[in-house]
Amino acid sequence: MRVALFATCLVDGLFPDVARATVRLLRRLGHQVEFRQEQSCCGQMHLNTGYPAEALPLIRRQVEVFADCEAIVAPSGSCTGAIRHQYADTARRFGDERLAVAAEAVAARTYELSEFLVDVTGVTDVGGYFPHRVTYHPTCHSLRLLRVGDKPLALLRAVEGIDLVELPGAESCCGFGGTFALKNSAVSAAMLADKVAAVAATAASVCSAGDSSCLMHIGGGLSRLRVGARTMHLAEILASTRTEPALV
Repeated sequence: MRVALFATCLVDGLFPDVARATVRLLRRLGHQVEFRQEQSCCGQMHLNTGYPAEALPLIRRQVEVFADCEAIVAPSGSCTGAIRHQYADTARRFGDERLAVAAEAVAARTYELSEFLVDVTGVTDVGGYFPHRVTYHPTCHSLRLLRVGDKPLALLRAVEGIDLVELPGAESCCGFGGTFALKNSAVSAAMLADKVAAVAATAASVCSAGDSSCLMHIGGGLSRLRVGARTMHLAEILASTRTEPALV
């Protein structure tokens, strides 16, 4: 299948290894992967912070860039959620029905990584090898907006050598929430403390998730408290093999 990678601005700017891992993984599974240089921010930050007019040009750009793609895959539940659940409604809010229809078409072909692997390609065993103790945090947008369910866990369970342990209170938010962490820093920090304590309780060396934004938040807490664990994106674990080990 021809797959276009939507890297997201956070991954592209701060966590490029996640994009590289996604490409390696998809190519290993036989897909033709392309990266369109014209892509930019999806506008999620603007939409979620109350600036829909400012998001509209970004929506138009996203739709134009990916209009002819067979499938668009993003290593992000939150950005995928914005495209699937906010694009068309925002376009209609500003009276642009043509954009809304085009946005719906693009949204129907846009997938978060785990749902693409499991639902579209029918794969759970991607040939990964990761001999480490891992716990998994299901991010809010992937869990509640996209409803990916246990797809990420099914993929992780099939990884050779992994010791996958359940995260206590897994479905509780980590406290990031985009600008929520800035506007409500005290509440965010308290939520993060609970999440970090839960990770520590598992004695895992790696906390994984499907969103780099949440991992950035959790990783900061783990580092400051010297819990002895680090964060890794789901794509990085799945892309790891005996010959191409992940950096741990």
